[in-house]
Amino acid sequence: MTVESTAARTPRRSAGSKAGTTGTKRTTRTTAKKDAGTEPQLVQLLTPEGKRVKNAEYDKYVAGVTPDELRGLYRDMVLTRRFDAEATSLQRQGELGLWASLLGQEAAQIGSGRALRDDDYVFPTYREHGVAWCRGVDPTNLLGMFRGVNNGGWDPNGNNFQLYTIVIGSQTLHATGYAMGIAKDGADSAVIAYFGDGASSQGDVAESFTFSAVYNAPVVFFCQNNQWAISEPTEKQSRVPIYQRAQGFGFPGVRVDGNDVLGCLAVTRWALERARAGEGPTLVEAFTYRMGAHTTSDDPSRYRGDEERQAWEAKDPILRLRRYLEASNHANEGFFAELEAESEALGKRVREAVRAMPDPDHFAIFENVYADGHALVDEERAQFAAYQASFADEGGN
Repeated sequence: MTVESTAARTPRRSAGSKAGTTGTKRTTRTTAKKDAGTEPQLVQLLTPEGKRVKNAEYDKYVAGVTPDELRGLYRDMVLTRRFDAEATSLQRQGELGLWASLLGQEAAQIGSGRALRDDDYVFPTYREHGVAWCRGVDPTNLLGMFRGVNNGGWDPNGNNFQLYTIVIGSQTLHATGYAMGIAKDGADSAVIAYFGDGASSQGDVAESFTFSAVYNAPVVFFCQNNQWAISEPTEKQSRVPIYQRAQGFGFPGVRVDGNDVLGCLAVTRWALERARAGEGPTLVEAFTYRMGAHTTSDDPSRYRGDEERQAWEAKDPILRLRRYLEASNHANEGFFAELEAESEALGKRVREAVRAMPDPDHFAIFENVYADGHALVDEERAQFAAYQASFADEGGN
C-alpha cells in the first residue's frame, strides 16, 4: 500500500567528493521531479463510462451491495446536489451570507458517509453536506450558521456528527484526540476526519498524523483532494501525491477515485475496519474535483480554465452511477422520474425553511467581545450603525 520514499531512492554523495557535489544536487532535483510525476496508484471500481472494474483487494467490501442500495447511493448523491444548488442560489439571493459548495464531490462524501456505522464519529470541515445527509442531519440545519442565526444548528452527539469547522485543519486534532479516548474506553467504534488538499499543508494535520500513529488511534483521515485550495493547485503544495505522506508517519495511505461512489465506499470500509481492529490510522485521498467556486465569495475563472472543468465534467460521479444502473437494469425511468420530483420537493422545502428563518442580528458581533465593554468597540458599533442607516431611503422607508 505504501510506496518507497523519494529520499530512499536518491543517490548519496560520497564523502569528500568535491566534483560530485553540484552533480548530486542536480540528480536529486531531477529524481524528485521524476518521482513526483510518476502516475500514482488509483483504486477505481466504477469507470466514468459506468463500467464495473474488478479489484481483488477491495471488491469484497462492496460484494454485498444490493441493487436497492445502489439506487440509494444514487438518490443520496442527487438529493445532496439539489440541496447544494438550492443553497448556492439562496446565497446569491441574499438569504445566506456565504456558502461552500460540494458540487462534484458527491461520490466522495456519500461513499465514505455510507461506510460509517452509527457509533462511529465524524469530524467535518464546512463542506461535508453529503456526509451530514448520511448522518441524518436535516439539510436546513446546515444553513442557519451560513445565515448567521446560530452557531451550528444541531446536537453533535445526536448523530455523532461534529459541528462544522471553519478553522482549516483543526478538526483533525479533535478527531485524533477523540479516537485516542474511545480506544482507552475499549470501544470498537472508529473516527473519521474530513479535510481538503489545502488543509493537508497545515501543521495541525501533521501533528494529528504524528499523534494518531504513535498512539495507534482508530481514526481515518479522509482527504478530499479537489485539486484547488482556493486558487492554489495541489502541485504547488506537495512534491508527492497526498496519500504518500502517510508513509512518513508510519501508517498506510491509499488514493481512490473520488468520483467513484463504489470505490469510496469500499476503501472507507476497509480503512474503518482497520481502525476498529486496532490497526491504527489510515489516510484516504479521494481524488476528485471542485466543480464550482471554493465558496460563493470566490471566482474560479480567475485561476483555472473552462477546459479543466469540462474534462472533469466527463467524470461526473452521478452520471457514471446512472450509466451503471441503466446498463445493469437496476433502475428504470420511473425511478429517475420519482427522484426528480423528490429533488424538487427538497429544494422547495429548503427554500421555504431558510426564508422563514429570522434575519441575523447585525449588532451581535459587537457583543461579548469584552466583559465590561470597550471604547473602541463602542466606536465601531456606532460606525456600523451609521453604515446600516445609510441604506434607508430618505423618506425613512
